[in-house]
Amino acid sequence: MAQIIPFRGVRYDVTKVGSAEDVVAPPYDRVYPDVQQACYARSPHNIVRIIKGMEETDDDENSNVYTRAAAHLEAWIEQGILVRDEASALYAYHQTYTFGGERLTRKGVIALGKLEPERVHAHERTLRGPREDRLRLMRETEANFGQIFMLYSDPERVADRAVSAAIEGVTPIVEARDADGNEHRVWAITDPALIEEIQRALADKDLYIADGHHRYETAVNYLRECEEKGWRPAAPESFDVRMMTLFNVDEPGMSIRPIHRLVHGIEGFDAEGFLERAEGPFEVERHATYAEMAEATRRGGPGTFGCAAGACFATLRLKDCAIVDRLVPAERSDDYRALDVTVLHAGLLEHLLGIDAKALEEQTNVSYTVDPERGAAAVAEGAEQILFYLNATSPEEVVRVADHGEKMPQKSTDFYPKLLTGLVLSKMEIEK
Repeated sequence: MAQIIPFRGVRYDVTKVGSAEDVVAPPYDRVYPDVQQACYARSPHNIVRIIKGMEETDDDENSNVYTRAAAHLEAWIEQGILVRDEASALYAYHQTYTFGGERLTRKGVIALGKLEPERVHAHERTLRGPREDRLRLMRETEANFGQIFMLYSDPERVADRAVSAAIEGVTPIVEARDADGNEHRVWAITDPALIEEIQRALADKDLYIADGHHRYETAVNYLRECEEKGWRPAAPESFDVRMMTLFNVDEPGMSIRPIHRLVHGIEGFDAEGFLERAEGPFEVERHATYAEMAEATRRGGPGTFGCAAGACFATLRLKDCAIVDRLVPAERSDDYRALDVTVLHAGLLEHLLGIDAKALEEQTNVSYTVDPERGAAAVAEGAEQILFYLNATSPEEVVRVADHGEKMPQKSTDFYPKLLTGLVLSKMEIEK
């Protein structure tokens, strides 16, 4: 159930840093080297210096990206670059963007959510490296920077109406555009009666993690560490809650992009030989160009994958479900088995290429991209061996799989646009 709590957010003082666009950043897992460089160049106070700072040649256990992050946070608070709001609030968050030729607005609310992993539905497996990285940052900074993207279902849209009424005619406290030109606006809702109305509307809702699984698991791990040390929360903003943004899956504006797979490091790989082997469980159709392959994949529906390998372009459509039945544990639900990512991982990666769950966890043979054209170019240049082009998972599939208590393979969904980091922060208060 959704136990959401208003909090005193920590925000940038734009009179000291200029535009909010100069200091916000994408989530840490989308801070690629070129993005990191661009964020550093925009402002000496860009949040990327905390969430994913640059490594230095003499880094060690006493001085590193994590200790520098904590030092930046402390200094910026002391200098008034970051200021804590006077009143506790829930923060309305709107993202206006273009997707599939449509102009859409996704509407959510930022709050602290009680850490109750047994009541929160996760739909995706996580990777060990990012979990360890985020935990080290949380230990040093004792703060939440990025938000967890949460879904709930409310066909009556009760909470949405309450939030909309609270911000009607009110000027946003933060406005920014991201690198894709998407608009991000935040309002503070401080009226206790309105906050209680929103809390009541969400109190009986199940929560589903759409994006931020590593951040949520990290928060739970940190909670357990604090409890083992005998530490106690000293304010609503502490280690027993996590900053999150809640979106109604029944509200317009919910868009998901597919995350495509890039394969490398397969010894003796031969593109033609691979496609010949695929002709057993899959119906293979050849294409002259990448564009033809992509279009055929989008039209192909469930169980259809694009494949760029060497100079070959093809679509692979599952025709023998026995492969999935044999490789996926029997206790898995039909909803899980029907997922495209399940079919891809079982039928193509494991069955035909020998890439098992351990290799996926260690990321020895597979990397991920939301830019399939760039992935196809990497294959053409010989930097990658295969691009597997996928269709998107739907929000309904996310909820159905999570309702079974199951987790999809890692990197199954890419909710678009991403939630910007740096709009609102939460600094923990801990009695030690």
